[in-house]
Amino acid sequence: MKQLIVLSFCMLLLSCNQDDFDKSVGIESKIVVEGWIEAGDYPQVILSRSIPIATAIDSTTILNHVIRSAKITVSDGQREEILKLKRNNDRIPPFVYYGNEILGEVGKNYTLKIEYLDRVIQATTTIPKTVVLKKATYIKDNPKDSTGYVFIEFDDPVLEKNYYQVTTRIDKEEPVFVPAFYGNLNDDSFTSASVSMQINRGVLIFPKAKFKPYFTDGDLIYVKLRTLNKEAFDFWNSWQNEIVNGRNPIYPSNTSLKSNIIGGLGIWAGYGQSTVSIQTPKKK
Repeated sequence: MKQLIVLSFCMLLLSCNQDDFDKSVGIESKIVVEGWIEAGDYPQVILSRSIPIATAIDSTTILNHVIRSAKITVSDGQREEILKLKRNNDRIPPFVYYGNEILGEVGKNYTLKIEYLDRVIQATTTIPKTVVLKKATYIKDNPKDSTGYVFIEFDDPVLEKNYYQVTTRIDKEEPVFVPAFYGNLNDDSFTSASVSMQINRGVLIFPKAKFKPYFTDGDLIYVKLRTLNKEAFDFWNSWQNEIVNGRNPIYPSNTSLKSNIIGGLGIWAGYGQSTVSIQTPKKK
């Protein structure tokens, strides 16, 4: 079985606390959406039902909650496209709805409509302007070390409100881009328009024992700087806060992750994106 990506949304639960724990078991499941469209790419959506908090989580449970018979329509205001379900073994659940007609463009609005049984779920997003990732560098604390960190540089546009997310992917090791720890950025916190910062490697599998937040000699690292709107930033920031506070973001104990989905849970997000690669030194 392929590795579990950071957001297996099929395991995201309804918001509940200890007082209504018993009641939550009987609550009707919600439809959970992980959907996105990047500048220069086609829309993708992963769809599932939420799992009650008392249910044991394993691969069988996850597959049983995947939704494979929904009608998913994406529109850019001029055209509509019905996404097609395909199997992708690099993800769990291994089923993704893909588009191949509507290409993401900066500045455009994209609506999502999901029809499943008697339910209709909707969301809208915009692709923000792309900010170019100027440079990404692999740096070691000691030249003799076999591990190091990535430092990135970019210019935050002056007089514009921007939100960012930094993600990384290690070639031949990670099938998808993974959000970096503390990689969700609000430009209110920047002290200068010229941004330079260290990137800590994020977790592909959650939870993962003995996780190391650095990169290793021999890695081919892809670094992506995403621009996103406030709703997507709030979603990813709530996910980040769950990790920082030591809770499981897949099924948080007291709160659900922020969402922009009407009639369900999860996220439908548009991203501007700029990607660079780093080839680290060969292993000795």
